[in-house]
Amino acid sequence: MAKPLYLVLCTGNSCRSQMAEELLRMELGDSAEVASAGCCPSGYVHPLAIEAMKDLGRDISGYESKSHDLFLERDVNVAITVCDYADTECPTFPGQMARHHWPFYDPAEAEGTDEEKLVVFRKVRDEIALVMKAYVAGMRSHTK
Repeated sequence: MAKPLYLVLCTGNSCRSQMAEELLRMELGDSAEVASAGCCPSGYVHPLAIEAMKDLGRDISGYESKSHDLFLERDVNVAITVCDYADTECPTFPGQMARHHWPFYDPAEAEGTDEEKLVVFRKVRDEIALVMKAYVAGMRSHTK
């Protein structure tokens, strides 16, 4: 039996959705497949997103920015949008049973030195982590 697929969607698939993918994977463990994609993929994972995740001992440097088109013929059980643009522009996927929208500030818009920007990336990472942890805890409490 195939594991359910959770797809995290954002505009560029370079920051928020990449961090959310790994944070959700941390919470779900081996019980599900987790991926991320973008409506307009940037083609790279932001170096400061990689750095922010390293703080948690998680390496996303091998992740790729990819298009949501890659998932149009896959059964996506849960689609999660983490920005308003993706919420309005991303399609419904085959097999989609649920869709959640939790918008987060785009840390790529942060200004200042790299260290000042990294503070913003860490803040957004922590906000995403709280939401993913609460989401999975809520799911588990409903299945008991």
